[in-house]
Amino acid sequence: MTQLKITGMTCESCTTHVKQALENVPGVQSAEVSYAQGRARLAVDAGTPSDALIAAVTGLGYRAALTGAPTGPAKGGLLDHVRELGGGDDKAGTGGGALSIAVIGSGGAAMAAALKAVEQGARVTLIERGTIGGTCVNVGCVPSKIMIRAAHIAHLRRKSPFDAGLPPMPPSVLRDKLLVQQQARVDELRHAKYESILDSNPAITVLRGEARFNDGRSLTVQLHDGGERTVSFDRCLVATGATPAVPPIPGLEDTPYWTSSEALVSDTIPERLAVVGSSVVAVELAQAFARLGSKVTILARSTLFFREDPAIGEAITAAFRAEGIKVLEHTQASQIAHANGEFVITTSSGELHADQLLVATGRAPNTRSLNLDAAGVAVNEQGAIVIDHGMRTSAQNIYAAGDCTDQPQFVYVAAAAGTRAAINMTGGETALDLTATPAVVFTDPQVATVGVSEQEAHHAGIETDSRTLTLDNVPRALANFDTHGFIKLVVEEGSRRLIGVQAVAPEAGELIQAAALAIRARMTVEELADQLFPYLTMVEGLKLAAQTFHKDVKALSCCAG
Repeated sequence: MTQLKITGMTCESCTTHVKQALENVPGVQSAEVSYAQGRARLAVDAGTPSDALIAAVTGLGYRAALTGAPTGPAKGGLLDHVRELGGGDDKAGTGGGALSIAVIGSGGAAMAAALKAVEQGARVTLIERGTIGGTCVNVGCVPSKIMIRAAHIAHLRRKSPFDAGLPPMPPSVLRDKLLVQQQARVDELRHAKYESILDSNPAITVLRGEARFNDGRSLTVQLHDGGERTVSFDRCLVATGATPAVPPIPGLEDTPYWTSSEALVSDTIPERLAVVGSSVVAVELAQAFARLGSKVTILARSTLFFREDPAIGEAITAAFRAEGIKVLEHTQASQIAHANGEFVITTSSGELHADQLLVATGRAPNTRSLNLDAAGVAVNEQGAIVIDHGMRTSAQNIYAAGDCTDQPQFVYVAAAAGTRAAINMTGGETALDLTATPAVVFTDPQVATVGVSEQEAHHAGIETDSRTLTLDNVPRALANFDTHGFIKLVVEEGSRRLIGVQAVAPEAGELIQAAALAIRARMTVEELADQLFPYLTMVEGLKLAAQTFHKDVKALSCCAG
């Protein structure tokens, strides 16, 4: 009887996955796994390699060791076996015979990978050319959501559905003080979640400088404090993120335009703000600045959210126009100039004048300075690194994760990819399934999606059925006196499985994960309609939308099951 000690299981259901993985290993007759005892007992054929058993468990994201063996990598263990397969020696000088992994970047993907690799017994050299923490905590998710929340509160003080009983009191917007509060929280989170973790982990060495591949097994780092250092590796993860893309509009480069990075740290609110762009960053910041006092005009090359279900763009455009935000659809800037303190933007519809210009037309992967060709790493036309579901690039032993790849640019996708990359780099085998990836846009109302739209399904040859529930049918929205928006469900005809959800609603981001779990569980729309949802919550709208496939919800009582 062979026994494994297993750490990292969090519930009884974990044991089912571990048991299945172990019994799939050739030579394993049976496996009994105990969550309470943190172990597995196996009946195995003689000669069944222990490394294969350990790899089966670590491939699921847990740690395993033979009972009585050290939990870290020992000579002859998994990592040594991986090193032998890769032909690697301790080239990075990390010592102790541990697998040496270079991680380029320090954002969500990089940190997740570094910590998981160390947990798996590797030693990591992390290289960062800029600010520790990457985009999300420094110039992305965190500061933008703080600003958006402040703007939302300012908006409610000016106008709300309860103005008759709560007379509005328009606020004085002290942007400089809001910025101090915002950046203090950014600094706090960067230190707590990135800097202090790196400082306290002896298995991670941080180099501050710019990395460049020499070949498929080494990097040269141009250090910020002078000189350079060669870092050899057994495995490497590229997690360099992305930066705002700037379109080639004549005259733009000669003006003091903003990208999202500059907009988020501005201590003033421009009287007139023009926004070039029509997707997530553009619309989030456009509404935030409008609610803080700017007169905002959006120039959309097509329509807002043109890649999504058309109803989404229509709903957000209507909401923006109701707030006084000007949305110019099918409008492009052909020339931009800056003189006498103002921007002059030439379009097919005439000239637009603004005190500040925000360019938010997407993000470009940070790959150009890496010398990827020297390592044999392929990129697509946009410069994004092409990876498979296991985060492997076209070059052996080199992986990539996060916004520098061709995966969706969400920090939670990046972190999940980084973790799985680390598992694969240390001998495991796991993949990232993006078939039910939720997405949220933090406008008001919010936009939340998961799965496929009707158009995407039809393009893939899938016959669909769908229903759209307007929010005047959702009790929570009625109680809030805010019924702008909808919830749309898309199901596969025949199987009746839920395959897509699109929502425009207050706090839509809080309901979309339930939809993602329903899609992941392959629930039919009838099964969703039969679930218990708490009354007077926005997520109850999912149940009501599912009921519309067979009932007229207007004819039901408030909380009819």
